[in-house]
Amino acid sequence: MARARYKQLVDALAADIRSGALPPGTRLPTHRDLAAREGLALVTASRVYAELEAMGLVSGEAGRGTFVRETALPPGQGIDQQPLAAGTLDLNFNYPALPGQAELLRGGLRQLAAAGDLEALLRYQPHSGRPHERAVLARHLASCGLKVTAEQLSIVSGAQHGLAATVMALLKPGDVVATDALTYPGFKVVADAHGVERVSIALTAQGPDLDSLEQLCRSRRVRAVYAMPTLHNPMGWVLDLAWRERLVRIARQHRLLIIEDGAYAFLAKDPPPPLAALAPELTVYVSGFSKNVATGLRVGFVVAPLAWVPQIERVIRATTWNTPGVMTALVCNWLDDGTVQRLEEEKRQDASARQALAREVLAGLDCVTHPASYFLWLPLPEEARADQVAMALLRENVSVSLAEPFVSAAPVPHAIRLALGSVDPDTLRVALERVRRVIGQYVY
Repeated sequence: MARARYKQLVDALAADIRSGALPPGTRLPTHRDLAAREGLALVTASRVYAELEAMGLVSGEAGRGTFVRETALPPGQGIDQQPLAAGTLDLNFNYPALPGQAELLRGGLRQLAAAGDLEALLRYQPHSGRPHERAVLARHLASCGLKVTAEQLSIVSGAQHGLAATVMALLKPGDVVATDALTYPGFKVVADAHGVERVSIALTAQGPDLDSLEQLCRSRRVRAVYAMPTLHNPMGWVLDLAWRERLVRIARQHRLLIIEDGAYAFLAKDPPPPLAALAPELTVYVSGFSKNVATGLRVGFVVAPLAWVPQIERVIRATTWNTPGVMTALVCNWLDDGTVQRLEEEKRQDASARQALAREVLAGLDCVTHPASYFLWLPLPEEARADQVAMALLRENVSVSLAEPFVSAAPVPHAIRLALGSVDPDTLRVALERVRRVIGQYVY
């Protein structure tokens, strides 16, 4: 009978939420008040809310209570690339492009078509890439402050594939990896799919709290740490040399594998050395050409100690066999002739201009970002709830990312991430003005 009563209450509350009788943002009774009102044990009332939360209908917030969520948002908002309705302004995903890049592609393809080894690009490639192409990538990294040999490099199908190959090659299901409390959603997906347990490093206003990491290493058998020291996604931090050196000391003391994500590092001018330069014996460096060139290329690379390269090669063979030869050759030609370096400089300028625009339009709001980043983190005022803000923006034809996909462990902050690189500057101004107006509706 008790079970039937509990299920009836879950169903009744769920129906009220879905029908709008309990609108988004409604604060529900406390667990104790619900138990008293319905004649339930406190543990049963807590179970009712836990089941509603698992259904995605409510969210529990420490110190604030349990609230009805906005259920009309598309599933996976902020991580799954949902098709957008016509006219929707995309501040959710970043695919920065500059005028003239399509013409660059036409020229690059014509150059490949005239090359003598075109037929070779249509055949299977070595799993880690052709030796001369790995050498091109090694030269490119040397210009960025990371000196490696071509043999340490594996060419992969984008940075996301590089992260997956690293986890599959070097971690086992059940291993524990430390990630920042706010981190890149794509790494969360990889870790969860491979059965790797994630534990959360607390954050300070300046960056990940290494005291928190040390405490984790003392209390758990942590196997690896995932880090984004240069242009952290979503916070935009560029962590200083002292922070990097301390992380390396912790990793050496506790024998941690460091997985360093450099996807946005090209945007930072003269950053401190990568972790892979400070601790080459225990760091895997992963990046690619999606953000600095184009997302459709799907070319990336993994740099690892020589002893680990065969394991990474086996995963490449098992997942993609090799990176598509045409795309890899295109990227390597652009590295050799300076096109990539020119695009990177132009995109640094473009991102800086977009950040300046965001500072102008969002003046007075508490934005967390880097002055040359293609995204910003926007904590919301106490009066505004993130799901309601995101839904109101969708009604204004603006798509933004919620905080939830970036959160490694509860609680989920009321914040949104704005991607600045996927619409033209005039459209970006319009979208940001809508963001400002919608947030203002909840504050004033």
